[in-house]
Amino acid sequence: MRLEDVEGEIRKCRKCKLWKYKTNYVPGEGNPNAKIVFIGEAPGKEEDLQGRPFVGKAGKYLTEVLKKLGVERSDVYITNVLKCRPPNNRDPKPEEIEACKPHLLRQLEIIKPDVIVCLGRFSSDVILNEFGIGFRGISRDRGKVFDVEKWGKVVKIIPTYHPAAVLRNKSLADYFESDLKKAVEVLKKRPKTLLDFFS
Repeated sequence: MRLEDVEGEIRKCRKCKLWKYKTNYVPGEGNPNAKIVFIGEAPGKEEDLQGRPFVGKAGKYLTEVLKKLGVERSDVYITNVLKCRPPNNRDPKPEEIEACKPHLLRQLEIIKPDVIVCLGRFSSDVILNEFGIGFRGISRDRGKVFDVEKWGKVVKIIPTYHPAAVLRNKSLADYFESDLKKAVEVLKKRPKTLLDFFS
């Protein structure tokens, strides 16, 4: 299966009622061979209009921070737990998360990233619980690096605040930016070949 196949499934999805309220499905975008994947909560107003993830104010901030760390948005893959915008940007409901989660897990299975950055509590809750780690709350878990064996390798999972939360509360900015810096540094330390293990 390819990412395009999953996107096709998403665009036909009727597993929950959100499809009735959305303008566009927002499957995700970026490098299909990305070593790092960013997962948010759900599309917002701008994302719903454009059919692209993280293109509003929060997305622009995320892109700016990545650029400051020497990472181009085109090098990573960005998606959300939900692929449709909840009305009025309300929190995702448990049944919506359960309906949409298989799409996200298939995306990860295809990309097989080395690092997963969970943006916000909903994403962190879904991924940490799915991978058997358990989620204790975003304030407790943010910035920690969790190792999980997946796809024949050790994958690093790093929860952090959602960029929208940072824009609402500027005091979180230093934490958020240091967490992203940590994710990039972890990625750079990953061995590229077997020889790198012994160098």
